[in-house]
Amino acid sequence: MFSNVPTHLWRSYRWQIQNRIKDIEELRRYLKLTPEEEEGIRLTKGLYPLAITPYYLSLIDPEDPQDPIRLQAVPRKVEVDEDIQGRGEPDALREEGDIPGLTHRYPDRVLMTVTTFCAVYCRHCMRKRIFSEGERARTKEEIDRMLDYIKKHEEIRDVLISGGEPLSLGEDKIEYILRELRKIKHVEIVRFGTRLPVLAPQRFFEDRLLDILERYSPIWINTHFNHPKEITELSEEAVDRILRRGIPVNNQTVLLRGVNDEPEVMLELMRALLRIKVKPQYLFHCDPIKGAVHFRTSLDKGIEIMRYLRGRISGMGIPTYAVDLPGGKGKVPISPNYIVERKGNSFIFESYSGELVEYTIDEYP
Repeated sequence: MFSNVPTHLWRSYRWQIQNRIKDIEELRRYLKLTPEEEEGIRLTKGLYPLAITPYYLSLIDPEDPQDPIRLQAVPRKVEVDEDIQGRGEPDALREEGDIPGLTHRYPDRVLMTVTTFCAVYCRHCMRKRIFSEGERARTKEEIDRMLDYIKKHEEIRDVLISGGEPLSLGEDKIEYILRELRKIKHVEIVRFGTRLPVLAPQRFFEDRLLDILERYSPIWINTHFNHPKEITELSEEAVDRILRRGIPVNNQTVLLRGVNDEPEVMLELMRALLRIKVKPQYLFHCDPIKGAVHFRTSLDKGIEIMRYLRGRISGMGIPTYAVDLPGGKGKVPISPNYIVERKGNSFIFESYSGELVEYTIDEYP
């Protein structure tokens, strides 16, 4: 698809961003669009815009309209179908607060959203509401207001920096945020929520960015692989470069109808993540976000997948299946119930293979 692009350009983050595919005419050069996609691109323009890096587009099978990368990247008419999307809300998790860009939901943690820009506008994004604001970074004044709030709240130990794509900011602004956070003694952990290892891994081929992240450790990276096709030689190289700077990489997959809602696909993804030394942390049930409701599955589907994983991959490859409760009430874990029966201190468990096993707990004084 992009075989004529020289290697030095293909490995350049700036080239990838400058050459994003952003309109229907460009996209037609690479994909034979379906009528639903054609209409979807027109209807979502200005509301849920289109942008795909050449790298991420190259992962799509152009002959398959149900390709899992394609479903995540190319708009479809269903995104604005009110019969479906009317069941969602733009901000179902109540992230918007008194200070623009700052969410303080849990006592010890805050979320800073520092930009509306993304390398790729994922069709399932939980923050699709910000797309219509255009591509912009928070100003220094806005960031300083967030920092001032964090300084005044000593219960905050953990800061998650997200967006948009936070690592799309210039290195000077990234360093400013980290330097100021490190001046706050009660802030212990800083995390970046970034999908660049998936969408434009070339960002992590830049030593200056990695130097900054290493300098202000402890830093954690939370990324977002959703399908085995997203794990490539370049994404593996990006992860390896991050890890060599002492920065752990965790993954937060979203359960998406038609993309990864088959147990075998999820098992393949978790195995691939472990192979590249990324820890599967969460499997999130897709949030009821207006514009992304069509990706939602049943909770039973998620439980089925979790049951399938148990016994087929080591425990470190099994994520926590979680629902983010509406109204900003926080995350709760969901798991299959393996206790079939209880009689006093005797329990009947169902093993991963379906056998019934009795387990008695003796109490000692």
